[in-house]
Amino acid sequence: MDKTSFEGWLESVSTTFLSLNDQQRNQCLDHLISLSGAAQLRHLSNGLETLLKRDFLRLLPLELAFYLLRWLDPQSLLTCCLVCKQWNKVINSCTEVWQTVCQELGWKIDESIQDASHWKVVYLKARLRMTQLKDQEAFETSSLIGHSARVYALYYKDGLLCTVFSVDYNDELDLLVSGSADFSVKVWSLSAGSCLNTLTGHTEWVTKVILQKSEVESVVHSPGDYILLSADKYEIKVWPLGREINCKCLKTLSVSEDRSISLQPRLQFDGRYIVCSSDLGVYQWDFASFEILRVIKLQDPANLSLLSFGKVFALLFDNHFLYVMDLRTEVISGRWPLPPYRKSKRGSSFLAGVTSWLNGLDGGNDSGLVFATSMPDHSIHLVLWKENG
Repeated sequence: MDKTSFEGWLESVSTTFLSLNDQQRNQCLDHLISLSGAAQLRHLSNGLETLLKRDFLRLLPLELAFYLLRWLDPQSLLTCCLVCKQWNKVINSCTEVWQTVCQELGWKIDESIQDASHWKVVYLKARLRMTQLKDQEAFETSSLIGHSARVYALYYKDGLLCTVFSVDYNDELDLLVSGSADFSVKVWSLSAGSCLNTLTGHTEWVTKVILQKSEVESVVHSPGDYILLSADKYEIKVWPLGREINCKCLKTLSVSEDRSISLQPRLQFDGRYIVCSSDLGVYQWDFASFEILRVIKLQDPANLSLLSFGKVFALLFDNHFLYVMDLRTEVISGRWPLPPYRKSKRGSSFLAGVTSWLNGLDGGNDSGLVFATSMPDHSIHLVLWKENG
């Protein structure tokens, strides 16, 4: 068939082919393939490779490629890195993708670091740490031996672990505050060692005191004001300690007016939120409005207690285990076995160590002391972060 006749025939066949439905077109193709020889099949294979198996990471602009990669889960991203050198290069240069997957694992992101390979390494380390938490391999234990009598209370600040009763202090104010079994809170001069004032109003043992700057404003306090929180079995009292020594209680918080629900001696205040565990669960108050923002119901609140509370994670414990809860889902991420320790009623015989990681792991703050408690043999049992492999 000459060229002119062939082109006329091809145009006629093409017009007829376009008038068919999908099923008829498929039948035509199947028939033509069955009539084709080796040369035609090789030509078809090469054409399909170009049409159907195009490498979008090579062909698309980087901005579009990065946008598509953001929809992949982390495991798929790692798998894609193994496809070829070009894919690995493109995926490893997408900073936002790796920052996002790090955030999903509770890792804090420093926006000033725009090196994608850095965040990929951070992600791999984060995934390893979260797997270790799940498999009870994130921590290790140690003991401090030397006391010859019972250790009643522990205190941890600035990397130092001391055996003292529940107190808090502030060098700027030159003040130390202490709670007492006589239902009072005492304010002391650090430099003079003398008692400046006794705050009354509690009707139970004052099991916890916290001295902290406010970071929010309300009708009764401003950012930068020093606030004293004191807690007993049923109430949390708020005192404006920085304004005057002879201060009056600003607010009294409770979880039940009839005192049917008891507070546990696990109080926390970061300047924005007040957190305390109870016989019902963990309560979180907004310090600006004093309203309850959140109640985390625990499966066994009578035995499961709050140790420390952050933005991303919380540490909980009972008589047998230390638990890490992911606050975004309120699901336990991991646990660590504890020996038979002394669990004092006022909560002073156990404490959390470094707590910055509870606001989000950053690749460096998962180190040091996690938990400490006194033991029946007068030693102090330590739970420490294991070096991340």
